[in-house]
Amino acid sequence: MTGSPEIETSAPVGDEMKQTTCYMCACRCGINVHLKTGPDGKQVVRYIEGNRNHPVNKGVLCGKGSAGIMQHYSPARLRAPMKRVGPRGSGQFEEISWDEALEIATGWLGKVRKTDPKKLAFFTGRDQSQSLTGFWAMKYGTPNFAAHGGFCSVNMAAGGLYTFGGAFWEFGDPDWDLTKYFMLFGVAEDHASNPIKIGIGKLKKRGAKVVSVNPVRTGYNAVADEWVGIRPGTDGLFVGALIHELFRTQQIDLDYLVRYTNAPWLVIKDPGAADDGLFARDGDGNPMVWDEAAGAFGNGKAAEIRPALTGTRELPDGCTARPVFELMAERYLGDNYAPEAVAERTGVPTEQIRQIAAELAHVAFKEEIVLDRPWTDWAGRKHDKMIGRPVSMHAMRGISAHSNGFQTCRMIHILQILLGSIDTPGGFRYKPPYPKQTPPNLLPHGAAGDIKPELPLGGPHLGFPHGPEHLLLDGEGQPNRLDKGFSWDAPISAHGLMHMVINNAATKDPYGIDVLFMYMANMAWNSSMNVPGTLDALTAKDDNGDYVIPKIIYSDAYYSETVPFADLILPDTTYLERYDCISLLDRPISEPELVADGIRHPVVKPDRDVRGFQEVLIDLGARLKLPGFVKEDGSPMYPGGYPDYITNHERKPGIGPLAGWRGEDGDKSCVGAPNSDQIDRYIENGAFFGLHLDPSHAYFRFANRGYLDWGIEKGIRLSPEPTIMQLYSEPMQKFRLAALGHGERQPPDRARDRIKTHFDPLPFWYAPFEEQLTTGFPLHAITQRPMHMYHSWGSQNAWLRQITAQNRLYVHTSVGVEIGVQDDDWVWLTSHIGRVKCQIRLMEGVNRHTVWTWNAIGKRRGAWGLSHDAPEVKEGFLLNHLISELLPKGGGGYRYSNSDPLTGQAAWFDLRVKIEKAESAGTSPLFEPLGEDAWPERPETLAFGRQWKEPAE
Repeated sequence: MTGSPEIETSAPVGDEMKQTTCYMCACRCGINVHLKTGPDGKQVVRYIEGNRNHPVNKGVLCGKGSAGIMQHYSPARLRAPMKRVGPRGSGQFEEISWDEALEIATGWLGKVRKTDPKKLAFFTGRDQSQSLTGFWAMKYGTPNFAAHGGFCSVNMAAGGLYTFGGAFWEFGDPDWDLTKYFMLFGVAEDHASNPIKIGIGKLKKRGAKVVSVNPVRTGYNAVADEWVGIRPGTDGLFVGALIHELFRTQQIDLDYLVRYTNAPWLVIKDPGAADDGLFARDGDGNPMVWDEAAGAFGNGKAAEIRPALTGTRELPDGCTARPVFELMAERYLGDNYAPEAVAERTGVPTEQIRQIAAELAHVAFKEEIVLDRPWTDWAGRKHDKMIGRPVSMHAMRGISAHSNGFQTCRMIHILQILLGSIDTPGGFRYKPPYPKQTPPNLLPHGAAGDIKPELPLGGPHLGFPHGPEHLLLDGEGQPNRLDKGFSWDAPISAHGLMHMVINNAATKDPYGIDVLFMYMANMAWNSSMNVPGTLDALTAKDDNGDYVIPKIIYSDAYYSETVPFADLILPDTTYLERYDCISLLDRPISEPELVADGIRHPVVKPDRDVRGFQEVLIDLGARLKLPGFVKEDGSPMYPGGYPDYITNHERKPGIGPLAGWRGEDGDKSCVGAPNSDQIDRYIENGAFFGLHLDPSHAYFRFANRGYLDWGIEKGIRLSPEPTIMQLYSEPMQKFRLAALGHGERQPPDRARDRIKTHFDPLPFWYAPFEEQLTTGFPLHAITQRPMHMYHSWGSQNAWLRQITAQNRLYVHTSVGVEIGVQDDDWVWLTSHIGRVKCQIRLMEGVNRHTVWTWNAIGKRRGAWGLSHDAPEVKEGFLLNHLISELLPKGGGGYRYSNSDPLTGQAAWFDLRVKIEKAESAGTSPLFEPLGEDAWPERPETLAFGRQWKEPAE
C-alpha cells in the first residue's frame, strides 16, 4: 500500500501575524490575524483564526470571525468625510477634509452647548465604548445619551440587577463544567456564539440535559434534548407554573433563602397608608424579621438569627406584617399559575410543565455537588465545603424584547434562587465585576436642574432609580430626556430608549432638538421600529421648509441605509484598523474565575481617509473645551488620541479603562497609576489581560467575605456588605405608592393605573400590550438571528451573504394548509400599522401560532455597495415595517411607546399579525433606491484571495 500524502498543516499563510480582538459579534474573541504583502507592495489581511490563549474563545472561531476579512474589505466602506449637498435621502454628498468636517461639527455642537445642552441628542449603537461615549456626553452636559441596550436587552440587565446583582450574558455564565441541567430561554444562535457552543459541547459530552424554551427550533434549540415550543410572550406564565410546582411539592432551598435573600423580611400590611407594602424597619433602618429563637423582632441583616418564613406579626405601631416568602407562596400557589391553567395559553402541555419542574428539583436536591473547598461568609462563619445545585439557566432577547420582559426576567431569576443555584457549584455564576448591590448604587443624572449651558452633568446619565425621587423630570414633572427615559413613561430605563429618539425629535415630544449625533446605529432601516415612519421623521420639514431635526451627524464605517439621511458623515474605520478598549468600566470579557479585559489595535493601516470614532470624539472634546478633555491651559488632555486616553484616563484615582499592567512599573492590576507601556503589554500578551481569582472566591460571591474584601481592594466593589437577593423589590413598591397618591412626586393621572399595575414588587405575568390592544391578528411574528450573522453587522459581508442572501417567512405547516400555500408561495403579512409581501417556507419546528424570519437580511437598494439586483434588495424583507414605535391608540388620547412600562425596553417581539395568500409575486414594500451620486462604481465580482492562488499547471 502506498503511504498517505504528506501535507504541511502548519505552513505559514502570511508574512506576519498580529493578535487582536474580533468584532464580528459581541463575544469579543481573541484572533490571530495573518498578514501578507500583496503584489502592490501593501500588507493585507490573508487569514484570521482563533487565539488559543484567549479566555473567551480558547482558539475557537466561528464563521463570522473568519469572514472578518470581508468585513474589513467590504465594498461598502466609507472613504472620507462628507457633507450633504442634496435633500436628505438623495445620497448627494461632497467629500471634504477632516479639518472641515471637525470644524463643522464643532460649530454645531458648540452653539448648542452654549445655549441649551439638552438640544443635543447623542445616541450610539453596539459600539462597546460606552464608558468613553457616556463620559463625553456627561462632560458636554446633555441629558440625552444612551446606547443600543434600550432596544436590545435592558430588561435582561435591569431584571437581574434589581433581583440578584447580576444578569445573563456579559454579567454571568452557567457553570459549564459542573451543571447537570441547563435551560435556555429565548436564545437565538448568534448570542454568546462561541462560548455557548463550547459550553453546550461540554454538556453534551458529560450527558447533562439541555432544555430550550423558544417558539422556534433552530440553532441551540435544535440540539437541545428537549424543546419547549412556547407561545411568544408567555414565558413568564410558564416559569410561574414551574415556581408553582416547586411550592406545591415543597422543593425549595429554604436555608439558601434564609441566608442570602430577603425572603424572611417583613412586609407592612397597612392598606391606604404611605408605608403599605414597604419593609418594616427598626430604628436604624434595618429590615425586620421575626426571630423564632428569641421570640421577638430581629434585624433581618444579622447573621445569628432564626427568622420565620411565615406568619402574620403585629408591629409596635399596631400595623401587621408578613414575610416575603409567605407572600410569594400565596401568589405562586394561586390557581392562575397551576400547570393546567397555563398550558393552553403557553402552548406547553401540563405534563411537560410538571415533568420539567420535577427534573429541576431532582437535579438540584438529589444530585447536589459538594466541593471540598473551605470559604468564609460575610459574617465570618467558616464553611468547609461549597455545596451546589447543578441547575443553570441562560436567557436573552426572546425574553427581553416583550412589554412584559422585565417581570419575566425577574421570575426566571427567582426560579433559580428558589432552587439555591445562583453562584453555587453547577449553577449560574457571576463574572467580575459582578455581583453589584441590589439595586446598584449608580443613580441617573439629567433632571432639569442638572442642565446648564457650558457645564457638565453632575454624574452619569444612566443608572438604577430606587424610587420616584430619582426620576429625571423637568419643573412641571414632565420628561427631561428626549427619549422620556427615567420619567413616568419608563421609570427604570437603565439603558434609555434609543428607539424613540427620532420619533420624539420629529414630533417635538417632549421637545425639539438642534443636533442629532449618532454612531453605529442603522436607525433608518433594520434598527428602527416602523421604518416608513422613521424615514418620514428624518425628512420632516416645518412650515418654513426647514428640517424639523435641523442637523444630523452620523458616524459609520459603511454606506448603510442611514448614511444618506445625515448632514455630516464622519467615516469610521473597520475593527482591524483602530484601537478599542474592552473595559471593566463598560462591557468586560471576564470569565467566572477570571477578571479580564482587552483591546483592539490597528493590525493594518487604513487605505482611506477615515478615523476611528473614539479618536474623533476625543478630538471633538478638546475642540469644544469639554472638562476632562482639556487641561487647565485649554490644551488637549489627550494629544495622543484614543491610545493616550486609554492609558492615562482615570475615572477615579488608580482606576482607568484597562485593569492590566497598572502602576508605573506595570506590576499592579485593577488599581494603580497609569503606565505608559500598558498598551504595549496588552499587545505582547495577545491583546488581553486576565487575573485569576483565588479558588476560595469562586462561588457564593454575593456573601463570600474573601471575594467581597478582594473586590474592594481591586476597585470592583464599593461596599463590604453582602449582596442580598431581592425576591420582593421595594423600589417597585415605592413607585406603586406614588401612583396611589403618596409622596411628593406622583405620576400624572394618565399613568397611575399603569404604574399601580405593573410595578408589582413580586414579579407576575401579564399579556403583552399589543396583544391586549389589538384584535383580528391571531399570529405572533418574531425574528431570529442566523448563527453566521450577528444583529445586522455581517449581512453585507460578501462571504456571509452567500449563506443567507434572502429570507423567507417560516410558517407552521398547519397554518400553510389553512390558507392554502406551499413552499415559496407569496403571502401578505399584515399588522395594525402596515403590511409586507414575502415568500414562505413551511416547517414543523415552530410554535403553531408563530411566524418568523431571519433578522435584517433585507436591504434597501443603493445601500451597502450592493447591486440593485442583489437578492437582499429584491427578495429580502423586514418585519420592522410592521412594528409601531407607539402602542395602538387607547383611552385618554396619550400613546405610550411600544415598550416595557418599567424599563422602556423596545417590545420588538410583541408584534401580532394576520396572514393571507397573495395573488402575485414580488416583495413589498420596495422603497425607491437611495442616491449614490457620491459612491464609486461597485465591483461586479469580489474575488479576494485570487492574488495568492497558484496558477494551474
